[in-house]
Formats: sequence, structure tokens, C-alpha cells
Amino acid sequence: QLQASGGGLVQAGGSLRLICAASGRTFSSYGMGWFRQAPGKEREFVAAISYSGGNKLYADSVKGRFTISRDNAKNTVYLQMNSLKPEDTAVYYCASSPTWGLPSNYASEYNSWGQGTLVTVSS
Repeated sequence: QLQASGGGLVQAGGSLRLICAASGRTFSSYGMGWFRQAPGKEREFVAAISYSGGNKLYADSVKGRFTISRDNAKNTVYLQMNSLKPEDTAVYYCASSPTWGLPSNYASEYNSWGQGTLVTVSS
């Protein structure tokens, strides 16, 4: 089970840190990802991290501004979001993938999803 938090209202240029807490003793075996869905738009990939944390993948739209990380001892994955833009406004979802390979940007490879946390960036 995944629980996302940390969303809120922030001005453009500001920062937020999203947190995804996972239950279960096998967290360190799963790749983790963040996706987002803006109003009226399809869900899109944001960032992903391998089970060990050694490999990371970012969407071009967030590269250089967002950082994904994980703490396997705390069963937690983070998304640090800096230099936020109004177009980053969306509901952000964390998800887990049972694959052991490189992090994936395909939603179909994730089999467990959190409930989402809303990020609103004002201009």
C-alpha cells in the first residue's frame, strides 16, 4: 500500500517535497515512480528510481528541476520539486513496479498506486 503526501499550493518558482510511504517488508525490491495527471489531460510520467536507488529516470519536462530519491530503511520515496511552474499543477501519484531492471516510464509496468496528492502552482 502506498500513501502519497506533501502536495499543496505554491507560487511559481517555489519548491515542494512529495513523500510516498510504503507498507510491507519488500519495499527495497520494487522500482518506484511518480506520475501526474493535470485536469483534462492524460496521466504522464514524471520520474522513476530503481529498487536500489542507483538508477533514475526523469521526464524531459522536469529534468534539472525535480529529484527523485528513496530511503529503503524508511520504506519511503521522495520527489523534491524545485523551480515549480504553473504547468506542474496536477495530482501526483506514486507507484511501485516489481521489475528489477532500469527504472521505467511506462505506467503499465507499475502494479500498485497511491491515492495521489494535489500540487497547485500559482503564477
